[in-house]
Amino acid sequence: MREAYRVELDELAVELAGMCSMVATAMESATRALLDADLGLAEQVIGDDVKVDDARSACEEHAYALLALQAPVATDLRTVLAAIHAAESLERMGDLALHVAKAARRRHPQPVLPEQVAPLFREMGRVAVELARKAEQVILTKDVDQAHALEDADDEIDDLHRHLFTVIMDKDWSNGVAAAVDVTLLGRFYERFADHAVSVAKRVVFVVTGRMPGASHDEVV
Repeated sequence: MREAYRVELDELAVELAGMCSMVATAMESATRALLDADLGLAEQVIGDDVKVDDARSACEEHAYALLALQAPVATDLRTVLAAIHAAESLERMGDLALHVAKAARRRHPQPVLPEQVAPLFREMGRVAVELARKAEQVILTKDVDQAHALEDADDEIDDLHRHLFTVIMDKDWSNGVAAAVDVTLLGRFYERFADHAVSVAKRVVFVVTGRMPGASHDEVV
């Protein structure tokens, strides 16, 4: 029975890793649609979002079944609870990729991004996808050091996001208010995507160590 239970927990981790792969692909495709004004690719991301929603439902059902049938404690309980929270974060990452794709569709056939900010979004997209891929590996390996390393990559997104504001606020910005609003919202989508990827990695640290990164010793679960 115990061995079967461990197999169930491993399968739950594989399901979450699969969600990471799905949202990484979604953001990669959404970014390409945004940069290239590719309507077909944007529509593909929009249509595939339901698969992420279904994957979250499946993960949660699996996790709640384990809670109900196995009454896990200690590390096993942390694993199941972390999976529930991680599935929520991953679904939100999918939603953020969806928002990027919808922005590309809304402005088509015109490009959403002025040329001067396109390189920033290309880089934000690269880092965001890399974060999701790394979160996938963290889930599968439970590597705490690799989980902590995601925060450094998240800092890179934050720096790019801040630089984006300096471009928009510069006196040489000549693209108008509508473009500034689009760029501001899109930058926020990438920043939040990265934040959720880091949150997923932190859940793994919680499983392994019994505390969330940054928590005090009194907050061990």
